[in-house]
Amino acid sequence: MPDRSMFNAEMEAVGPADQDRMERERLPRQLEHVFARSRMVRDKLSAAGLAPDPSRFRDPDRLAELPFTTKADLRASQEREPPFGDFLAVSPEAVRRVHRTSGTTGRFVYTALTRSDLEATHDCGARAFWAAGLRPRHRVVHCLNYCLWMGGYTDHANLETTGATVFPYGVGNSRQLVRVIREAGIDAISSTPSYPNVLEPVVREELGVEPPDLGLRLGLFGGEPGLDDPNLRRRIEAAWGLTVRNANYGVSDVLCNFAAQCTDNPDLHFLGQGVLLARLIDPGDESAVSLSEGAVGEMVLTHLRKEAQPLVRYRTSDILEITGTGPCACGRTGFRFRVVGRSDDMLHVRGINVFPGGVARVLETLVPEVTGEFQIVVEHPSPYTRLDVTVERGPDVGPEDEAGLAERVEARVKDALGITVRVDLVSPGGIQRTDTGKVRRVLRTYGS
Repeated sequence: MPDRSMFNAEMEAVGPADQDRMERERLPRQLEHVFARSRMVRDKLSAAGLAPDPSRFRDPDRLAELPFTTKADLRASQEREPPFGDFLAVSPEAVRRVHRTSGTTGRFVYTALTRSDLEATHDCGARAFWAAGLRPRHRVVHCLNYCLWMGGYTDHANLETTGATVFPYGVGNSRQLVRVIREAGIDAISSTPSYPNVLEPVVREELGVEPPDLGLRLGLFGGEPGLDDPNLRRRIEAAWGLTVRNANYGVSDVLCNFAAQCTDNPDLHFLGQGVLLARLIDPGDESAVSLSEGAVGEMVLTHLRKEAQPLVRYRTSDILEITGTGPCACGRTGFRFRVVGRSDDMLHVRGINVFPGGVARVLETLVPEVTGEFQIVVEHPSPYTRLDVTVERGPDVGPEDEAGLAERVEARVKDALGITVRVDLVSPGGIQRTDTGKVRRVLRTYGS
């Protein structure tokens, strides 16, 4: 496969007129399938007093007339009709692969995919990894959990689709991993952005060399927030001597991976053309927000090509800031964006809207005094007069330094975000991780 600039230029560089024409052609066909086969959607239409007429929606903007779909809808559907729910729109025999979400904020959801769904998934995933710099010449080790989670095996297949040589390592046994990387001449890694920090001391202890000497030159990261922070990217690049790319943004219920950074721009590129229709809404009043440069809103996704579990107006809870809509220097035409936060994690503190990502960016300026991991603990719904934040101290911070460090963190947050926090310091690794290695940024102790 030649070292071309795009994996699927027909989609990635599609012009506005051609994209609009494609969406107007594909949307009615997709809705015809959904309205005919998804009982969950038909019931939602009936409850809203709407007729299941796909021809009515040749103009994608008319989708605003349809009810939203939420994560709670998917859970309820699969409780009614396990395991795939009554939004399964194909026969069970047509399902070729099944994943499930991590379930960190509630009951997990099974995601079913047909052969056609997998082709679309792998194509979009390959677009993203290619945009981030992966090529057939690379040897990439994939270090995400393979245990039913979408980011494991499906991302492995996405990596393979680029033509790269993939080493399916998974998580755990870091000492063996660093030896495999050196012995096999691996030059790229796919993992969470926090994983290199775990590997740093292992490289020194196991191999007696510094991390840049291991030979990794490209880091394809995802699965955790924070990579839009240049401080975090610079810290990883300085420690490892590799290029950091946010290469793996997706919504597991919808599509595994459909956005990434390119080599010319630090913002995420939307790369789901032909498969997804993206819109923005105000998460408060649910009104439409124009998808234009500078706009901020919650992303709502509708499938244009999905057989097994097609979704219509799915609220992702991800709040995006649109940073560009014209062609990028790389030639890709998808809109560019940053993830500001999640609507379900937005907190109101004395009239200020606060997202965990803001706290993360502040803490990143204090590394290595802190690890950068934290958790906001809330005991009642918004609004708040202050936030209680558990923060992991750095490994070299002793008990005698904790009081002063907590005060510095509190002051830094106050200066940067304008809110009052009370910091509780814990040891490195002291905040509980999920089975996929993530930290739940907002822990709500009420209503449980």
